[in-house]
Amino acid sequence: MSTTGSFVERPIRVALVTNIPAPYRVPVYERLARMPGCDLHMIFCSGSEPDRHWQIQAGDYRSTALRERFVTVKGRFIHVNPDVWSVLQASDPDVVITTGYNPTHLIAFAWAVWRGRAHVVMTDGTLRSEATLSGAHRFLRRRVFARSQAFVGPSEGAMDLFRSYGLPADRLFKSHLCADNDAFLSLPDGPRPLDLLFCGRLVAIKNPLFALDVARRISGLLGRRVSLGYLGSGEMESQVREAAARLTEHVDVTFMGFAQPAELPQRYAQARLFLFPTSWDPWGVVANEACAAGVPVLVTPHAGAVGDLVIDGVNGLVLPLDAHAWAEAGARLLNDPVEWARLSAAARARVKGFSYDAAALGLWQAVQRAMADRKEQA
Repeated sequence: MSTTGSFVERPIRVALVTNIPAPYRVPVYERLARMPGCDLHMIFCSGSEPDRHWQIQAGDYRSTALRERFVTVKGRFIHVNPDVWSVLQASDPDVVITTGYNPTHLIAFAWAVWRGRAHVVMTDGTLRSEATLSGAHRFLRRRVFARSQAFVGPSEGAMDLFRSYGLPADRLFKSHLCADNDAFLSLPDGPRPLDLLFCGRLVAIKNPLFALDVARRISGLLGRRVSLGYLGSGEMESQVREAAARLTEHVDVTFMGFAQPAELPQRYAQARLFLFPTSWDPWGVVANEACAAGVPVLVTPHAGAVGDLVIDGVNGLVLPLDAHAWAEAGARLLNDPVEWARLSAAARARVKGFSYDAAALGLWQAVQRAMADRKEQA
């Protein structure tokens, strides 16, 4: 075993510090851990967060759960885990990846700078989603970016965000957010009794009442009752139920509740169109799930998946948050089986490139780039 400066030719020790295990990221971490030459240590700020109801099996990687400490600010959970410092000291990674700017992430970043280790920024944010950041937030990002060696995001919007800070192209890497494509694509085609599906938390930013209004308008355009399924739960559920009760003549609404990942393929396979009227979503894994199930997506421009996964007129429609426009588009697709089939096939074909393997490779390439940069500076 040879040594060059302080760098030893051995597996690269990687510490990835993130908020919680998420079902769409755990398989990526597992694949990263299996990369030849990678010694991965996952560090989670918390086992879960109060608004998450996922039941997730432990990932096939080494992991540490920090002592759970967070505060709630405007519905967001801000993690504060000082013990991340001692965990990093014990783990002694070559590369530290942080997935946000919570105090825990900033402590991990400070450790990497103090120890002279490579740091990788990983974010789901986009130029659009971070357009309203304060000057203080932008200043903080500039300071972190200046001492980091590689940058990872899921979308072209994330690449635009990095470029807006003047970061060079050879340090930017994509690691798409993904669904379990195989679980969806393996389902045989069958009847789709549900005209419309909304999947997500029933909260204001996701616009669940807008989906109901679109369904009502489609009913008027088609001259029949339209079926709409809500897959998810949240603080607006009672409000949505009350509104749905007033529209039973036009819309047959089914509240499916929260579903675990294993249940999702069968749920999506029932639907003909997927409504994704978000006001803010750095990506939107629900779009991956819909595409993998062959469900054309109607989406606002505010989802990060737009332009990467969902292409207007190819496998879905990108529309402003205008209920009349959505209703006309939805009614047209429900009435045109040929056009629906074209979008459905294109959705399945496009989503195949958004896989766990590809996402892990993008992350590993960022690690290698960061490590090479640190070696050059040694």
